[in-house]
Amino acid sequence: MAAINIEKLSLKDLVELEGRVQKALSAARERERGEIKQKVEALVTGAGFSLGELFGGRGAPRGGKTTSAKFINPENRNETWTGRGRKPNWLVAKLAKGASLEDFSAR
Repeated sequence: MAAINIEKLSLKDLVELEGRVQKALSAARERERGEIKQKVEALVTGAGFSLGELFGGRGAPRGGKTTSAKFINPENRNETWTGRGRKPNWLVAKLAKGASLEDFSAR
C-alpha cells in the first residue's frame, strides 16, 4: 500500500479522502459481516440446528412492543402521535388555538 503524505494535502483533498475512507470502511464492515454470518450459519447447520432455533425467528421485533398512534392530525394523516414523549409541534399548535386533545383521537 502506497503511503500518502497527508500533511501536504489541501483541505478539499483531505475532505475527499475522508469520504473515500468512510466508504471503504463501510464496505469492509459489510464484507466482514457477511463472511462472519456465513461462518456462523455453517457452524450452526453443521451442528444440526437452524438459526431460528438458536436465536429466535428472523425479523422478530427488538426492544419490545410497538405502539400504535393514538392521535392523528386530520389535516395531514401522516402526522401522528402515540401519546408518549413530547407532543409534536403540529399538536402543540392546534392545542394553543383552542382545540382539545380528544379532537385528534385515532379511535
